[in-house]
Amino acid sequence: MDFLMSGLAACGACVFTNPLEVVKTRMQLQGELQAPGTYQRHYRNVFHAFFTIGKVDGLAALQKGLAPALLYQFLMNGIRLGTYGLAESRGYLHTTEGTLSPARSAAAGALAGVMGAYLGSPIYMVKTHLQAQAASEIAVGHQYKHQGMFQALTEIGQKHGLVGLWRGALGSLPRVIIGSSTQLCTFSSTKDFLSQWEIFPPQSWKVALAAAMVSGIAVVLAMTPFDVASTRLYNQPTDSQGKGLMYRGILDALLQTARTEGIFGMYKGIGASYFRLGPHTILSLFFWDQLRFLYHKYTK
Repeated sequence: MDFLMSGLAACGACVFTNPLEVVKTRMQLQGELQAPGTYQRHYRNVFHAFFTIGKVDGLAALQKGLAPALLYQFLMNGIRLGTYGLAESRGYLHTTEGTLSPARSAAAGALAGVMGAYLGSPIYMVKTHLQAQAASEIAVGHQYKHQGMFQALTEIGQKHGLVGLWRGALGSLPRVIIGSSTQLCTFSSTKDFLSQWEIFPPQSWKVALAAAMVSGIAVVLAMTPFDVASTRLYNQPTDSQGKGLMYRGILDALLQTARTEGIFGMYKGIGASYFRLGPHTILSLFFWDQLRFLYHKYTK
């Protein structure tokens, strides 16, 4: 039941934040491996990107990749939050004195995130391809021209086999390890701190909401460079064997980005990442926490 509630909570958040994921993806691909000032900026900031995509591609384009995004969130966060929730409820994250261990919490969050992200990697790759697709006048990055999620998965599988479906999976793991461990450790630690100091009434929904807000800020700052690299790894063109033509792996993507675009290139789309990851983290963790609370309250 923990896995089902976790997946549903993440899907509920995804419906509202997917347009920001579209904007984030395109801003991260804009000016890929080009020096600042040498390329046309189709998307100047988050708000300009929303306006441009809506004007040129149509308002429906702001929900591109929604189907794979929902499926990925259900799989990834169902496994991630469900596994973490089980570890927490069984006391594995606490010391013998009963206090929360940040180290155990971070390790459990990282392990749970890796499991979910690796299994859902083909869905995430297709989501990235679909969200990057745009009219030629505002297109950034490689354009795959997929017709939909199932067509894309079938085409990639037929051309490159199972290995092709999991292309970029290993490169995405550092992003997930850092993001998941930071998110869940910060969320649990903040909740524990707020409860100990009795800042809000016991069992108040405000505890989960405040903890999720703090977690959202922390995860964006820690994860953005790895998120940029992961997006580019998934979206890069491939040869006939399905091997990437631009990057050899996550480290190569990070180094090439830093070398050609500078430190700010590694934080492209951070505004969209915050507006997307912040609300998504807040909503998914808040829904997850409240669903677990209600389930355990009424099933005792």
